[in-house]
Amino acid sequence: MAGGPLFLGVDVSTTGSKALLVDAAGTVVASATAPHSLQTPRPLWSEQQPHEWWQAACRSIRGALEQADASGNAVAAVGLTGQMHGLVLLDEEGEPLRPAILWNDQRTAAQCDEIRARVGAERLIQITGNDALTGLTAPKVLWVREHEPKVYARVRHILLPKDYVRYRLSGTLAMDKADGSGTLLFDLRERTWSAEMLAALDIPSAWLPPTFEGPETTATVSDEAAQLTGLAPGTPIVAGGGDQAAQAVGVGAVQPGVLALTLGTSGVVFATTDGPLIEPHGRLHAFCHAVPGQWHLMGVMLSAAGSLQWYRDMLAPHTSFAELLEEAEAVPAGSDGLLFLPYLSGERTPYADPLARGAWVGLTLRHTRAHLTRALLEGVAFGLADCFELMRAVGLGATEQVRVSGGGARGALWLRILANVLATELVPVEASEGAAFGAALLAGVGAGAWPDVLAASQAVPLRAPILPDPAQTERYQRVYGIYRALYPALKPSFAALAE
Repeated sequence: MAGGPLFLGVDVSTTGSKALLVDAAGTVVASATAPHSLQTPRPLWSEQQPHEWWQAACRSIRGALEQADASGNAVAAVGLTGQMHGLVLLDEEGEPLRPAILWNDQRTAAQCDEIRARVGAERLIQITGNDALTGLTAPKVLWVREHEPKVYARVRHILLPKDYVRYRLSGTLAMDKADGSGTLLFDLRERTWSAEMLAALDIPSAWLPPTFEGPETTATVSDEAAQLTGLAPGTPIVAGGGDQAAQAVGVGAVQPGVLALTLGTSGVVFATTDGPLIEPHGRLHAFCHAVPGQWHLMGVMLSAAGSLQWYRDMLAPHTSFAELLEEAEAVPAGSDGLLFLPYLSGERTPYADPLARGAWVGLTLRHTRAHLTRALLEGVAFGLADCFELMRAVGLGATEQVRVSGGGARGALWLRILANVLATELVPVEASEGAAFGAALLAGVGAGAWPDVLAASQAVPLRAPILPDPAQTERYQRVYGIYRALYPALKPSFAALAE
């Protein structure tokens, strides 16, 4: 049986609810996940049933406690995280009125235009830090008002996915400031709901819950939820954070100068800031952090490790990733004049262009499969460098270190390329449990195991740092200049091809 207090992180992701138990040293002692189903009733729609999140959360919490051979009394606090932006509508009795509309739902393009028209495109970004995008929450509210007026007439509460699980755990309506700032209804600077946005969109402020900083206690586990989960009644529940903010806590990106890079199917660059920095054209997301009094900038490229997965599956299906990377080791930096544009799914940052396309540029007879592989790795690194450059342009300070996690971080060659392209120290996270680990650390801070989030981040296990090679960095700087000129030159061709 686990000794000492445990801290529970619950991650309500799109694919499943994960429960993670961490001890006071930051060691993961148990983890369990229960899956969710996904509904796509029409093209571009993406929905889930909120009760499935709750049922999955109950199963995973019980599973983690059993795995740790621990009783609910051992859990000192609970932290919550999960998929951002999803719309959960509750009636007067707290019952869901319809399936939740998720972050990856694309039905609200017309409502995004309406928001820009009502608020003003520039004013919208200045208030919220973000442009109106189909994934965000506010356009979904307007869609329900327009297309499902009978449902809308019964709305009394708006929540996000993890906060519905909080409600079922405690009977309390609450939200953290990081997730709240992803709704497009938040005043980024004031870290609270925007009266101006709510008035412009005619959304009652009474529908929105109070918001809290990540480690703050928001509620306690109810008697009913204790019976279903195995937790002890009265266990504190801290605010937690949206998945990206909690992920940043989980890798230790909790202070300016230490950035997080997630090299998954998509690529995410996350930078903590002391104040709200806003990209005036909305090309970067600007949200509150789960760290009290901190904000963050975030850039997203759509095909990072996904580019390598596509390449292997389509062009070398019987070759292992390790073999492909070993071949690419022999190719010099710059791939002998071959460049790859990683826009296989369009792009988001720095070019919000769904018509952007992937390309190898500079192919000659001398180029081999090894050149194609290395150019792809370098092209993704250049695309991530675009995010860094955009952040520096809006006032981000010096980068001291980049914490890297995700499936792509397992490749030593790719990490060296990234360190050289970004010209900064790269530190792989030893074993990232993702956002659930960050939520558990926030719970530990709330329970007093660590004095603050920065102290809790010392528990994050790290591998040896990778330092940039000055000669390689200089070469990549020259190649990067050529790379940056390609998208503007090819944009008209991409648009013509899309027709």
